[in-house]
Amino acid sequence: MEAPQPIPTHGSEEDAKLKIYFLPNLMTAGNLFCGFLAITKIVESKLEAPYPNIRAALLYILLACIFDLLDGRVARMVGKESPFGREFDSLADVVSFGVAPAFLVHRIVLRDVFQDVQELGWLIAAVYLICGAFRLARFNCLALLPKTQNNNSGEFTGVPIPAAAGMVASLTLFLMWWDEKNFAVGTWRYVLPVLLLFLSYLMVSEIRYPSFKKLNWRGAKPFHKMLTILLVLACFFVLWERILPVVAPLVFTLYLIYGFVRPHISRQMRHDIEEDDEEDSEQPGS
Repeated sequence: MEAPQPIPTHGSEEDAKLKIYFLPNLMTAGNLFCGFLAITKIVESKLEAPYPNIRAALLYILLACIFDLLDGRVARMVGKESPFGREFDSLADVVSFGVAPAFLVHRIVLRDVFQDVQELGWLIAAVYLICGAFRLARFNCLALLPKTQNNNSGEFTGVPIPAAAGMVASLTLFLMWWDEKNFAVGTWRYVLPVLLLFLSYLMVSEIRYPSFKKLNWRGAKPFHKMLTILLVLACFFVLWERILPVVAPLVFTLYLIYGFVRPHISRQMRHDIEEDDEEDSEQPGS
């Protein structure tokens, strides 16, 4: 007869406490709040020029992208990454980058395109949302694997859902800006449903995208590099209302294309784009 197995202990009460770090999760809460505001503005919108609520919703989605970029960066900088933060981030991403963009495209395009078959518009929007949720679930599962099994910590499998949402929001913003300039939009807005399906495929694909986690923002930078960054940021903040509708879709488009080009460029070029030299982080006083 087998001996009874010992009952596993849970350790001390301190070890059993759930670790919830304030600053990274504050960034994630900001992401979720922006997603909620975007959905609220879409619900309240009237599809009449100059589309103030739709424009506000687009800006909230793009702002959520910034919060999402900051939460992981802050967590790594202060050394406070946690399973709770990863799960909270995924829940926020489903709302801000899944529900909000799908609802947006359905509201401004899909329900007009498929007036006779409304269910088809719902299906296209739902496919994007489901693929985004699948992408996030797969990411969380891969993050739980040991490093020996998951050796792609510096890259994403499939396009990240914030990048997909940013592409949808920025392109919509560009089309609205184009229309306000009295340029003919014509049937160009109907590219959004096609883009939604294409992004759905990219999110669940095996295409590798860089996470840029190896960029060392705390390390010492050459003077000319810092000056260039500061000038670009200054120009953006001064002229953001004029250049955002053009710059934002360009940035997201380049990121999407880079995933296809990346396997065909040299290792050195890939290193120059995605990583900082390690010696920067090893300088005294850094």
